Amino acid sequence: MRQVVIVGFPNAGKSTLFNRLIRKRKALVHSLPGMTRDHVSAPCILDGKPFELVDTGGFVDNASEPLSAQVKKAAWKSAQAGDIILLTMDGRRGLIPAEEELFRDLKKLGKPLFAVVNKIDSEALEPLSGDYYRLGAERMFFVSAEHNLGISALEEAIADALPAAAPGASAEPDGLKPLKIAVIGRTNVGKSSLANRLCGEERFIVHELPGTTRDSSDILIRMGPRAFILVDTAGIRKLGRVSDERESAGVIKAKKNIPLADVLCLVLSTEEFPTRQDAAVAQLAYESGKPLVVALNKWDLVPEDEMTLQEVKDVVYGRLDFINYAPFLTVSALTGKRVMRIFDLAEEVYRDAQLKVGTSKLNKFMETMSAARPPLSKSGKRFRIKYVTQTGILPPTFFLFASAGASLAPAYEKNLVHKLREAFGFRGSPIRLVIRPPKPRRKTRPKTRKK
Repeated sequence: MRQVVIVGFPNAGKSTLFNRLIRKRKALVHSLPGMTRDHVSAPCILDGKPFELVDTGGFVDNASEPLSAQVKKAAWKSAQAGDIILLTMDGRRGLIPAEEELFRDLKKLGKPLFAVVNKIDSEALEPLSGDYYRLGAERMFFVSAEHNLGISALEEAIADALPAAAPGASAEPDGLKPLKIAVIGRTNVGKSSLANRLCGEERFIVHELPGTTRDSSDILIRMGPRAFILVDTAGIRKLGRVSDERESAGVIKAKKNIPLADVLCLVLSTEEFPTRQDAAVAQLAYESGKPLVVALNKWDLVPEDEMTLQEVKDVVYGRLDFINYAPFLTVSALTGKRVMRIFDLAEEVYRDAQLKVGTSKLNKFMETMSAARPPLSKSGKRFRIKYVTQTGILPPTFFLFASAGASLAPAYEKNLVHKLREAFGFRGSPIRLVIRPPKPRRKTRPKTRKK
């Protein structure tokens, strides 16, 4: 698929332009510069021509920003890989010498290059626009991405520069719906390193500095007939401990990405696990109802024969017993050991989360279960479950019609869920049980005989 890449200096409105062109708020926008570090991409289509739109970090070397050199390098790499380049500039501050130099460097790539002067939303800014003609750009556009001014002309030009779409082509090639896997976890567990290993290339910036990833970035991966969208999210931690407003925005965005994914991959680190923050992220995963895979990263740091897989698993699920339904594996983003297994497990848990069990089978199961151990309420009273039916998938949800209005004792509910898994599967997915009390009987008036 062709790529249209948005580049420029920080705070030029690149992410706002990206959101405007894809017609949704995907890239994070912030008044402070440097919000975007990794590139953010999304499928887009103009005039029936599909392409991938890419938003990049700012081209700047800033001593106060420790990752600026890596961000600049990643942005330049994206520009080299793109088919059309949109150099986005801040029309309110006027043309700066560094932008002229960047324009010359981009022109040497020999690709269609559009000069997009953003934030032109009033007549008072028109005098500044004359500076930009010094660039000698063949394609110049004065727009306001925030107010949707001049965008239609830019879209027409992009569509004209793209090759004609092949007959039957769509924004989703092969008609495949990719499985969306969100890589989640606290800061510094190696999420971006793991995502890079899964992609097979350095797509996400990796640094020991906490909060390296600010926005959630995703990439489409194809493995033969299989397709995945891998989402690398910002490290989740308590907002009270985050001093940078841009990182706070990234944490909020990461939490919002959890319910949008098909499968979650919770990443822990062998350097310290599981921590209180790991438990908080795991709780978010459980509450979302999404299928889950747990990956313990940095396994290469553990000396051989120091801990067995079962011992590690016992430690993790001893503290995170509420997600013990999730398959567990040890991986190393550095060596690549067992990393690709994440894709296989993601497909397995997503498939299991869609299992549907017939009502007759469920009621036979419940009869056997009740005979061995009658249902117990929180108050310690026994009651009868008359009828069971599955009412939903993703997550599997069951309605239990009881003989009396009561809620299950936690220990009994935990055992019931365990037995359901033993009998029918549902690996990697939380199970929801809903007790439905009997309907109250309607009072009927006695019939009166006619005289």
